[in-house]
Amino acid sequence: MNADPISPEPRALIVEDETLIAEELKERLSRLGFSVIAAVDTADEGIAIATREHPDLVLMDIRLRGEKDGVQAAREIREQLDVPIVYLTALSDRLTVERVKATEYDGFILKPFQRRELQKTIEVAMQRRAIRAKQKKQ
Repeated sequence: MNADPISPEPRALIVEDETLIAEELKERLSRLGFSVIAAVDTADEGIAIATREHPDLVLMDIRLRGEKDGVQAAREIREQLDVPIVYLTALSDRLTVERVKATEYDGFILKPFQRRELQKTIEVAMQRRAIRAKQKKQ
């Protein structure tokens, strides 16, 4: 993981346009041992912070403020970084799901989500990243 040398905690970025959900995610991530480096509400902010800060995890809403959505942001982030991306969304229509499937992502959670569902999805996403890193070294 790319944990900050000052803090042994893994670092997470939240890209979510609903303030209450972003605050809840911050609290839940903190309980799971993550340090939240930022919570932003636009794709462009998420891309900029992710590429500059190299978080260990990105939680990405699909519907965001601004012109780009979370699917576009995830695609751009993954073009530059191998970071686990977990989508958190209320959107489950066929077109959205097809767009998500065309990206490299590590989890998909429908809102409203449960604490355990979030925790287990994050665990799997982090493990998938560790497997990719190990395969790269071989």
